[in-house]
Amino acid sequence: MLSYRHAFHAGNHADVLKHFVLIELLRYFNRKDKPWWYIDTHAGAGCYALDSEQAGKTAEFAGGIGRLWERDDLPEALRAYIDAVAQFNPHRRLTFYPGSPALAMTQLRDQDRMRLFELHPADVSLLEQTFARDTDRVLIRKADGFSGLRGLLPPPARRAVALIDPPYEVKEDYRRVVETVADAMKRFPGGTYAVWYPMLARPEARQLPERLADLGAESWLDVRLAVRKPTRDGIGMFGSGLYIVNPPWVLPQTLEAVMPWLVRVLGEDEGAGFDLEHHIE
Repeated sequence: MLSYRHAFHAGNHADVLKHFVLIELLRYFNRKDKPWWYIDTHAGAGCYALDSEQAGKTAEFAGGIGRLWERDDLPEALRAYIDAVAQFNPHRRLTFYPGSPALAMTQLRDQDRMRLFELHPADVSLLEQTFARDTDRVLIRKADGFSGLRGLLPPPARRAVALIDPPYEVKEDYRRVVETVADAMKRFPGGTYAVWYPMLARPEARQLPERLADLGAESWLDVRLAVRKPTRDGIGMFGSGLYIVNPPWVLPQTLEAVMPWLVRVLGEDEGAGFDLEHHIE
């Protein structure tokens, strides 16, 4: 299904959680000089104009990055994420929101590589424009990211962060996420795999973290941010989460410091809150 366009949701509360954690993962990998690969299974368009018709139609960024942009009380751990977004808004007016690949690019060094997958023809074209000057380090493929990840593991660098972030518009995505992570753990046990998932009333969404936990990773982390209580009719996303296989050992401490602040700033009603579970070897 190719109807999903992330431009409608760019910079929302889910992006804030996902991208803050992504920056933390890559910053940790940069502690060593050894090269790493960043693999994005559903890369989207790369960067989004917040004054576009698509972004303006829902204006979800106002309840996400918009609430953080002018704050002067940011927790220290959030500054790297905000600084990365600021690279795309040099005049400090929030006009563009970088997607996962663009944010990852802010952490990329000469020796590191990015491999990006996207199926939507319009988004692939935009993605290619975004990285037109970095074809030596960035490879873009118009292909299914679930299958594409399989073909890249293990990477030559033997260090990798893979973001698995499908739209979940069809039930099959939930099944394929679990199968893809299970296969990745077999092909490259040492890889870091970050799965973003929506918090929805539908059973597939509620069961996904449990199904990922059943894969038996020795080191894992599951963080969830709810910004509102679920609606009575069960329609709509009220939060999101990240399940990470092989997370950095320092990440739980960082999240413990940041998540209460995010709940306070992004929360919309009494249903706002966070959960954090982890087991790190």
